[in-house]
Amino acid sequence: MEPDLGQAEDEVAGPKFVRAAGGIVWRKGPGGSVEVLLVHRPRYDDWSFPKGKIDASDATDQDAALREVLEETGLRCRLGAELPSTSYVDRRGRPKTVRYWAMRPLGGAFVANDEVDEVRWIAADRAEPVLSYPREAHVLATFLASSSPMVEAG
Repeated sequence: MEPDLGQAEDEVAGPKFVRAAGGIVWRKGPGGSVEVLLVHRPRYDDWSFPKGKIDASDATDQDAALREVLEETGLRCRLGAELPSTSYVDRRGRPKTVRYWAMRPLGGAFVANDEVDEVRWIAADRAEPVLSYPREAHVLATFLASSSPMVEAG
């Protein structure tokens, strides 16, 4: 069994921390306004940006972010600028850090699954009240305040 790079293990205490990655997937909506994609996870009944644990198949955190967005949304994306990370204690009591990037969809289509049952494109400036976690509102605010996330990473 390959190690889960999303967690650091301690032989006595178990997982020390969880590493994850995801993105703010955005597009131009009607009239040129920016829309962002939110995912609904039925297991937690929450709305958030797509994200997930880094695993052994990921060469980089960026690869993990792109993979997780594809798995949760069905969208292949182009990576843009890095956004702020969030750090918190997860539901199992483990410290968790999530790195985020702005992403533009290149193609694909959402298919509901056990992990994500719905996605919603919403005007970026109206997404904050829909987000279930205030920590993600900070990531959104940085995205909205900067034009740099709109530029593809080099």
